[in-house]
Amino acid sequence: MTNLVPEPGHIPVLMEQVLQSIRPNTGEVFVDCTAGRGGHASAIAERIGPSGTVVLFDLDVTNLTYASARVKAESGITPIAVHGSFTSVSRELEARSLRADLVLADLGFASNQMDDPMRGMSFSQDAPLDMRLDPSKGQTAAQLLERLSERDLAEIIQQLGEEPFARRIALKIVELRARTPINSTTQLADLVREAYGSRARTSRMHPATRTFMALRIAVNDELGALRAFLEQVGVAAKRAYEGAPSWMNLGARVAVIGFHSLEDRMVKRQFVDLSQRSIFRLEGKQPMVASDAELAANPRARSAKLRAATVGRPDGR
Repeated sequence: MTNLVPEPGHIPVLMEQVLQSIRPNTGEVFVDCTAGRGGHASAIAERIGPSGTVVLFDLDVTNLTYASARVKAESGITPIAVHGSFTSVSRELEARSLRADLVLADLGFASNQMDDPMRGMSFSQDAPLDMRLDPSKGQTAAQLLERLSERDLAEIIQQLGEEPFARRIALKIVELRARTPINSTTQLADLVREAYGSRARTSRMHPATRTFMALRIAVNDELGALRAFLEQVGVAAKRAYEGAPSWMNLGARVAVIGFHSLEDRMVKRQFVDLSQRSIFRLEGKQPMVASDAELAANPRARSAKLRAATVGRPDGR
Protein backbone atom coordinates (compact mmCIF):
# COMPACT_ATOMS: atom_id res chain seq x y z
CA MET A 1 0.00 0.00 0.00
CA THR A 2 1.05 3.62 -0.53
CA ASN A 3 1.94 5.25 2.78
CA LEU A 4 0.48 8.61 3.72
CA VAL A 5 3.11 10.09 6.00
CA PRO A 6 1.78 12.11 8.96
CA GLU A 7 3.28 15.47 9.82
CA PRO A 8 6.28 15.44 12.14
CA GLY A 9 5.37 15.73 15.80
CA HIS A 10 2.20 13.64 15.95
CA ILE A 11 2.80 10.20 17.43
CA PRO A 12 -0.15 8.06 18.61
CA VAL A 13 0.27 7.20 22.28
CA LEU A 14 0.42 3.72 23.82
CA MET A 15 0.32 1.98 20.44
CA GLU A 16 1.77 -1.31 21.70
CA GLN A 17 -0.59 -1.35 24.67
CA VAL A 18 -3.61 -0.62 22.45
CA LEU A 19 -2.78 -3.49 20.09
CA GLN A 20 -2.10 -5.81 23.03
CA SER A 21 -5.37 -4.99 24.76
CA ILE A 22 -7.83 -5.05 21.84
CA ARG A 23 -6.17 -7.90 19.89
CA PRO A 24 -7.36 -7.15 16.32
CA ASN A 25 -8.28 -10.14 14.16
CA THR A 26 -8.91 -10.49 10.44
CA GLY A 27 -12.35 -9.38 9.28
CA GLU A 28 -13.43 -7.62 12.48
CA VAL A 29 -15.36 -4.36 12.82
CA PHE A 30 -13.27 -1.60 14.39
CA VAL A 31 -14.70 1.69 15.69
CA ASP A 32 -12.25 4.51 16.36
CA CYS A 33 -14.28 7.03 18.32
CA THR A 34 -11.63 9.76 18.10
CA ALA A 35 -9.76 9.23 14.85
CA GLY A 36 -7.37 12.19 15.09
CA ARG A 37 -4.61 11.74 12.51
CA GLY A 38 -5.38 8.05 12.07
CA GLY A 39 -2.31 6.56 13.74
CA HIS A 40 -4.12 3.97 15.84
CA ALA A 41 -6.75 3.38 13.16
CA SER A 42 -4.19 2.63 10.44
CA ALA A 43 -2.29 0.15 12.60
CA ILE A 44 -5.47 -1.68 13.55
CA ALA A 45 -6.87 -1.56 10.01
CA GLU A 46 -3.76 -3.30 8.69
CA ARG A 47 -4.36 -6.12 11.18
CA ILE A 48 -8.06 -6.65 10.43
CA GLY A 49 -7.31 -6.61 6.70
CA PRO A 50 -9.41 -5.74 3.64
CA SER A 51 -12.27 -7.94 4.87
CA GLY A 52 -12.56 -5.81 8.01
CA THR A 53 -14.63 -2.69 8.57
CA VAL A 54 -13.35 0.60 10.00
CA VAL A 55 -15.62 3.33 11.35
CA LEU A 56 -14.00 6.67 12.20
CA PHE A 57 -15.49 9.46 14.32
CA ASP A 58 -14.02 12.91 14.80
CA LEU A 59 -15.27 16.42 15.53
CA ASP A 60 -12.48 17.89 13.42
CA VAL A 61 -13.39 17.43 9.75
CA THR A 62 -9.81 18.15 8.63
CA ASN A 63 -8.42 15.38 10.82
CA LEU A 64 -11.25 13.03 9.87
CA THR A 65 -10.50 13.51 6.17
CA TYR A 66 -6.79 12.96 6.75
CA ALA A 67 -7.33 9.86 8.91
CA SER A 68 -9.71 8.36 6.35
CA ALA A 69 -7.20 8.83 3.54
CA ARG A 70 -4.41 7.41 5.69
CA VAL A 71 -6.38 4.29 6.63
CA LYS A 72 -7.25 3.64 2.98
CA ALA A 73 -3.67 4.21 1.81
CA GLU A 74 -2.09 1.99 4.45
CA SER A 75 -4.64 -0.84 4.68
CA GLY A 76 -6.77 -0.81 1.55
CA ILE A 77 -9.91 -0.36 3.64
CA THR A 78 -12.21 2.54 2.74
CA PRO A 79 -13.45 3.59 6.19
CA ILE A 80 -16.87 4.88 7.13
CA ALA A 81 -16.20 8.45 8.26
CA VAL A 82 -18.58 10.18 10.67
CA HIS A 83 -18.06 13.89 11.26
CA GLY A 84 -19.32 14.22 14.79
CA SER A 85 -18.92 13.31 18.41
CA PHE A 86 -18.60 9.77 19.67
CA THR A 87 -21.80 10.46 21.58
CA SER A 88 -23.57 9.38 18.37
CA VAL A 89 -21.80 6.00 18.20
CA SER A 90 -24.84 3.88 19.01
CA ARG A 91 -27.09 5.72 16.55
CA GLU A 92 -24.53 5.64 13.73
CA LEU A 93 -23.67 1.95 14.09
CA GLU A 94 -27.27 0.85 14.51
CA ALA A 95 -28.26 2.84 11.41
CA ARG A 96 -25.69 0.81 9.45
CA SER A 97 -26.54 -2.51 11.12
CA LEU A 98 -22.95 -2.82 12.35
CA ARG A 99 -21.75 -4.64 15.46
CA ALA A 100 -18.36 -3.60 16.78
CA ASP A 101 -15.65 -6.08 17.74
CA LEU A 102 -13.11 -3.37 18.64
CA VAL A 103 -13.81 0.03 20.17
CA LEU A 104 -11.14 2.63 20.88
CA ALA A 105 -11.44 6.15 22.28
CA ASP A 106 -8.27 8.23 22.64
CA LEU A 107 -9.42 11.24 24.66
CA GLY A 108 -6.40 13.34 23.83
CA PHE A 109 -6.26 15.81 20.96
CA ALA A 110 -4.05 15.63 17.90
CA SER A 111 -0.80 17.52 17.98
CA ASN A 112 -1.80 19.57 14.94
CA GLN A 113 -4.74 20.96 16.94
CA MET A 114 -2.46 22.08 19.75
CA ASP A 115 0.19 23.39 17.38
CA ASP A 116 -2.20 25.37 15.16
CA PRO A 117 -2.24 28.87 16.70
CA MET A 118 -5.65 29.65 15.17
CA ARG A 119 -7.21 26.99 17.40
CA GLY A 120 -6.27 29.00 20.48
CA MET A 121 -5.52 25.94 22.59
CA SER A 122 -1.95 26.91 23.36
CA PHE A 123 -0.36 29.97 24.94
CA SER A 124 2.89 29.48 23.03
CA GLN A 125 1.75 31.99 20.39
CA ASP A 126 -0.67 34.91 20.42
CA ALA A 127 -3.89 33.77 18.74
CA PRO A 128 -7.68 34.07 18.91
CA LEU A 129 -9.07 32.44 22.04
CA ASP A 130 -11.15 29.74 20.34
CA MET A 131 -10.43 26.20 21.66
CA ARG A 132 -13.26 24.46 19.77
CA LEU A 133 -12.48 20.97 18.47
CA ASP A 134 -15.15 21.55 15.81
CA PRO A 135 -14.60 25.16 14.69
CA SER A 136 -17.89 25.14 12.78
CA LYS A 137 -20.16 25.21 15.80
CA GLY A 138 -20.50 26.16 19.46
CA GLN A 139 -19.15 28.93 21.66
CA THR A 140 -15.50 29.93 21.67
CA ALA A 141 -13.50 30.24 24.86
CA ALA A 142 -13.58 34.02 24.45
CA GLN A 143 -17.38 33.95 24.39
CA LEU A 144 -17.41 31.70 27.44
CA LEU A 145 -15.19 34.12 29.37
CA GLU A 146 -17.48 36.99 28.41
CA ARG A 147 -20.69 35.19 29.42
CA LEU A 148 -19.99 33.33 32.66
CA SER A 149 -20.18 34.79 36.14
CA GLU A 150 -17.12 35.01 38.36
CA ARG A 151 -18.44 32.15 40.46
CA ASP A 152 -19.04 29.90 37.44
CA LEU A 153 -15.61 30.69 36.04
CA ALA A 154 -13.98 29.81 39.35
CA GLU A 155 -15.87 26.50 39.50
CA ILE A 156 -14.89 25.54 35.95
CA ILE A 157 -11.23 26.39 36.45
CA GLN A 158 -11.09 24.66 39.82
CA GLN A 159 -13.08 21.54 38.95
CA LEU A 160 -11.97 20.91 35.38
CA GLY A 161 -8.43 22.23 35.71
CA GLU A 162 -7.85 21.34 39.36
CA GLU A 163 -6.34 24.80 39.63
CA PRO A 164 -5.58 25.94 43.22
CA PHE A 165 -5.74 29.65 42.25
CA ALA A 166 -9.07 29.38 40.44
CA ARG A 167 -10.78 32.11 42.46
CA ARG A 168 -7.99 34.60 41.89
CA ILE A 169 -7.96 33.82 38.18
CA ALA A 170 -11.74 34.20 37.89
CA LEU A 171 -11.56 37.56 39.65
CA LYS A 172 -8.82 38.73 37.28
CA ILE A 173 -10.93 37.66 34.29
CA VAL A 174 -13.93 39.63 35.52
CA GLU A 175 -11.81 42.69 36.27
CA LEU A 176 -10.13 42.67 32.86
CA ARG A 177 -13.26 42.00 30.81
CA ALA A 178 -14.91 45.03 32.45
CA ARG A 179 -12.25 47.14 30.68
CA THR A 180 -11.64 45.19 27.47
CA PRO A 181 -12.74 41.93 25.81
CA ILE A 182 -10.48 38.93 26.43
CA ASN A 183 -10.03 37.64 22.90
CA SER A 184 -6.47 36.32 22.71
CA THR A 185 -4.43 33.52 24.21
CA THR A 186 -1.74 35.96 25.31
CA GLN A 187 -4.24 38.07 27.24
CA LEU A 188 -5.46 35.05 29.14
CA ALA A 189 -2.00 33.61 29.79
CA ASP A 190 -0.70 36.96 31.07
CA LEU A 191 -3.78 37.36 33.26
CA VAL A 192 -3.24 33.95 34.87
CA ARG A 193 0.43 34.72 35.46
CA GLU A 194 -0.60 37.92 37.25
CA ALA A 195 -3.04 35.96 39.40
CA TYR A 196 -0.22 33.61 40.41
CA GLY A 197 1.97 36.53 41.46
CA SER A 198 5.41 35.54 42.73
CA ARG A 199 4.43 31.85 42.64
CA ALA A 200 4.59 31.98 38.85
CA ARG A 201 8.39 31.93 39.05
CA THR A 202 8.47 28.67 41.02
CA SER A 203 5.62 26.84 39.27
CA ARG A 204 6.86 23.59 37.66
CA MET A 205 4.53 24.19 34.70
CA HIS A 206 3.35 27.36 32.99
CA PRO A 207 0.78 28.97 35.31
CA ALA A 208 -1.84 29.06 32.53
CA THR A 209 -1.68 25.31 31.77
CA ARG A 210 -4.54 24.24 34.03
CA THR A 211 -6.76 27.19 33.11
CA PHE A 212 -6.36 26.54 29.38
CA MET A 213 -7.15 22.85 29.92
CA ALA A 214 -10.24 23.66 31.98
CA LEU A 215 -11.60 26.07 29.39
CA ARG A 216 -10.95 23.63 26.54
CA ILE A 217 -12.84 20.92 28.42
CA ALA A 218 -15.72 23.32 29.10
CA VAL A 219 -15.88 24.72 25.56
CA ASN A 220 -16.12 21.22 24.08
CA ASP A 221 -18.14 19.68 26.95
CA GLU A 222 -15.58 16.89 26.96
CA LEU A 223 -16.67 15.30 30.23
CA GLY A 224 -20.34 15.42 29.25
CA ALA A 225 -19.49 13.72 25.96
CA LEU A 226 -17.39 11.09 27.74
CA ARG A 227 -20.18 10.41 30.21
CA ALA A 228 -22.68 9.90 27.37
CA PHE A 229 -20.26 7.66 25.47
CA LEU A 230 -19.55 5.48 28.51
CA GLU A 231 -23.27 5.12 29.16
CA GLN A 232 -23.77 3.93 25.58
CA VAL A 233 -20.91 1.47 25.93
CA GLY A 234 -22.46 0.16 29.14
CA VAL A 235 -25.90 -0.31 27.58
CA ALA A 236 -24.46 -1.95 24.46
CA ALA A 237 -22.22 -4.29 26.46
CA LYS A 238 -25.10 -5.33 28.71
CA ARG A 239 -27.31 -6.07 25.71
CA ALA A 240 -24.54 -8.08 24.04
CA TYR A 241 -23.95 -9.98 27.28
CA GLU A 242 -27.67 -10.82 27.46
CA GLY A 243 -27.87 -11.83 23.81
CA ALA A 244 -30.06 -8.85 22.86
CA PRO A 245 -29.58 -6.71 19.73
CA SER A 246 -26.63 -4.39 20.25
CA TRP A 247 -24.07 -2.35 18.33
CA MET A 248 -21.36 -4.37 20.12
CA ASN A 249 -20.65 -8.07 19.88
CA LEU A 250 -20.17 -10.40 22.80
CA GLY A 251 -16.40 -10.62 23.13
CA ALA A 252 -15.86 -7.08 21.86
CA ARG A 253 -12.76 -5.36 23.21
CA VAL A 254 -13.07 -1.78 24.44
CA ALA A 255 -10.14 0.53 25.18
CA VAL A 256 -10.15 4.13 26.40
CA ILE A 257 -7.09 6.37 26.76
CA GLY A 258 -7.48 9.24 29.23
CA PHE A 259 -5.08 12.07 29.94
CA HIS A 260 -6.17 13.56 33.24
CA SER A 261 -7.65 12.35 36.48
CA LEU A 262 -11.24 13.43 35.81
CA GLU A 263 -11.40 11.36 32.63
CA ASP A 264 -9.64 8.37 34.13
CA ARG A 265 -11.92 8.33 37.18
CA MET A 266 -15.01 8.26 34.96
CA VAL A 267 -13.63 5.45 32.81
CA LYS A 268 -12.47 3.44 35.82
CA ARG A 269 -15.85 3.81 37.55
CA GLN A 270 -17.78 2.56 34.52
CA PHE A 271 -15.41 -0.30 33.76
CA VAL A 272 -15.34 -1.49 37.37
CA ASP A 273 -19.13 -1.30 37.60
CA LEU A 274 -19.54 -3.40 34.45
CA SER A 275 -16.94 -5.84 35.76
CA GLN A 276 -18.75 -6.24 39.08
CA ARG A 277 -21.90 -7.05 37.11
CA SER A 278 -19.92 -9.70 35.14
CA ILE A 279 -20.43 -7.80 31.87
CA PHE A 280 -16.78 -6.76 31.46
CA ARG A 281 -13.54 -8.70 31.93
CA LEU A 282 -10.92 -6.10 32.78
CA GLU A 283 -7.45 -6.09 31.25
CA GLY A 284 -5.71 -5.70 34.61
CA LYS A 285 -6.70 -3.71 37.68
CA GLN A 286 -4.34 -0.83 36.94
CA PRO A 287 -4.26 1.28 33.77
CA MET A 288 -1.53 0.73 31.20
CA VAL A 289 0.94 3.60 30.88
CA ALA A 290 3.82 4.54 28.59
CA SER A 291 7.16 2.78 28.85
CA ASP A 292 10.36 4.70 29.50
CA ALA A 293 11.28 4.26 25.85
CA GLU A 294 7.99 5.75 24.67
CA LEU A 295 8.29 8.67 27.08
CA ALA A 296 11.73 9.42 25.71
CA ALA A 297 10.39 9.41 22.16
CA ASN A 298 7.05 11.10 22.90
CA PRO A 299 6.84 13.17 26.12
CA ARG A 300 3.15 13.87 25.43
CA ALA A 301 2.43 10.27 26.46
CA ARG A 302 3.45 10.93 30.06
CA SER A 303 -0.09 11.44 31.35
CA ALA A 304 -1.80 8.84 29.12
CA LYS A 305 -3.62 5.99 30.87
CA LEU A 306 -5.21 3.12 28.98
CA ARG A 307 -8.03 1.05 30.45
CA ALA A 308 -9.35 -1.90 28.49
CA ALA A 309 -11.93 -4.63 28.88
CA THR A 310 -13.69 -7.42 27.01
CA VAL A 311 -17.46 -7.85 26.85
CA GLY A 312 -18.19 -11.20 28.45
CA ARG A 313 -18.19 -13.22 31.61
CA PRO A 314 -15.24 -13.07 34.04
CA ASP A 315 -14.80 -16.83 33.59
CA GLY A 316 -14.40 -16.32 29.84
CA ARG A 317 -17.69 -17.97 28.88
